[in-house]
Amino acid sequence: MARVRLAPRSPKPQVAKPLATAPFIAPAVLVVVALMYLPFLYSVYISFTSYNGLGAPRWDGIANYVQLFHDPEMADAIRNTAVWVAGGVVVPVVLGLGLAVLTYGMRHGPWYRLPFLLPYAMSGAGIAVIWGFILQPGGAFGDILKLLGIPGSSTAWLSYWPDSTLAMVVASAWQATGVNCLLFVVGLQAVPVAVLEAAEIDGAKAFTKFVRVTLPLLRPMTIVVVGLAIVGTLKTFDIVWVMTQGGPGYTSTTLATAMYSQTFVANSYGYGAAIAVLLTVVTGLASATYLKQQVQVGAAKR
Repeated sequence: MARVRLAPRSPKPQVAKPLATAPFIAPAVLVVVALMYLPFLYSVYISFTSYNGLGAPRWDGIANYVQLFHDPEMADAIRNTAVWVAGGVVVPVVLGLGLAVLTYGMRHGPWYRLPFLLPYAMSGAGIAVIWGFILQPGGAFGDILKLLGIPGSSTAWLSYWPDSTLAMVVASAWQATGVNCLLFVVGLQAVPVAVLEAAEIDGAKAFTKFVRVTLPLLRPMTIVVVGLAIVGTLKTFDIVWVMTQGGPGYTSTTLATAMYSQTFVANSYGYGAAIAVLLTVVTGLASATYLKQQVQVGAAKR
């Protein structure tokens, strides 16, 4: 009788033990804890104190948080932050998507996108200096209006609200449009060509194909782009501080600039820490709410 040979058993996959991986993970964990969590916890503690940076902090309870609801600067900061989130998300995302769709598949498309991507390589402070020069009275924008015979050539665009905030939103959108376009191009590369060809065979026009086919397939990348834009606009600081320093007065201030001015200009570290905690909570809630809503929408479509 012939012997039956049994196939050799495949080796069991080895599962890494927690203690074995701990030495490799520990350095990264320690860096994150030391540079992020401990400073945040210290800021939370400082927010309950009266502290000017000298001596020891004096426990003050919730006085700083009570002040948040009675400070007129905070009302302007919250209003301007909301304007930043609305404009800083809609404008660069829509422009980036439109630019990506128009240039994708076009001959020399990357060269057409390059001028829009270059501002992203600059710092926010650099963008603010350029746009401050353009929008100052007698600046480049005023000269263009004067040349075209359009009123407003001597307008101080950064001296009045809401012109100041809207002008800074435009400057920020100029910087962010290019990278949003690049991300959407990556998303377009993942769209199956067969699906687009099937839509064309069915007689779908360009706009219908974009709305019904391309845009839904771009949803994963759109979630990423919009999520990054929400977080970025909530934390906007450099452009506002360089262009207006939150002024005149505090009419164009945001939560981030209010936090900085109260902490390092007014030397009110406790109140500045309270604003920082508020900004962290608002950013976390906005991000969590947005992601939860997107997950629910995605689950409902399945």
